[in-house]
Amino acid sequence: MKLLILGATGLVGSEVLRQALAHPDVTEVRAPVRRPLTLEHPRLAAPVVDFADLESLRPDKTGRGDAPALEGNDELWKADGVICALGTTLKAAGSREAFRRVDLELPLWFARHARAAGAERFALNSALGADRGSRFFYSRVKGELEAEMTKLDYPSLTLVRPGLIDGERAEVRHAERLGLALSRGLRPLLPRQWRPSPVARIAEALVQGAISAPAGRHLVKARDLA
Repeated sequence: MKLLILGATGLVGSEVLRQALAHPDVTEVRAPVRRPLTLEHPRLAAPVVDFADLESLRPDKTGRGDAPALEGNDELWKADGVICALGTTLKAAGSREAFRRVDLELPLWFARHARAAGAERFALNSALGADRGSRFFYSRVKGELEAEMTKLDYPSLTLVRPGLIDGERAEVRHAERLGLALSRGLRPLLPRQWRPSPVARIAEALVQGAISAPAGRHLVKARDLA
């Protein structure tokens, strides 16, 4: 089993990478990143790439889907399953357009080309409340991505919708820290769907989706991760 992991330097992505490399069925992991990983592993290839220059990453040949056949890095795309943990915040992105590029356009671009190169399973880290009809911009973009993903011809698609992610980030997100502190204290009183989602559980659902999920569309909700 060969995996392509997107967003491997983030909170969820780094845990996905750790679990994937420890999985007995995974023989190879490719994880294109913006900055070098400190992790080294004999089954890991983590090329530093420029996500603003996607032309350099396109596969040489495409066999299906709507991805055009253009020259590029062929080895990157040889994967059986794909895990996407790409994501940012509106504040970090700086604009709605930049946010949409990271949370919608990039995942779709990789999904199309990975499928064209032969990937059979795709596992997406989405969000609680993802709904393309939502009046909230964040939830609306997440819902748009889910809707577009279902249009692709992946035999198996797993959508993971965590709630507030419970884990230690490298960067400081004050609102998230406050929310986590409150939700951890109130955890026994909260309905399961509103409890924090441990990052290890999120990663586990994503790894399982990319490795062993059967054919069809699968939805993992926040209450399933609590």
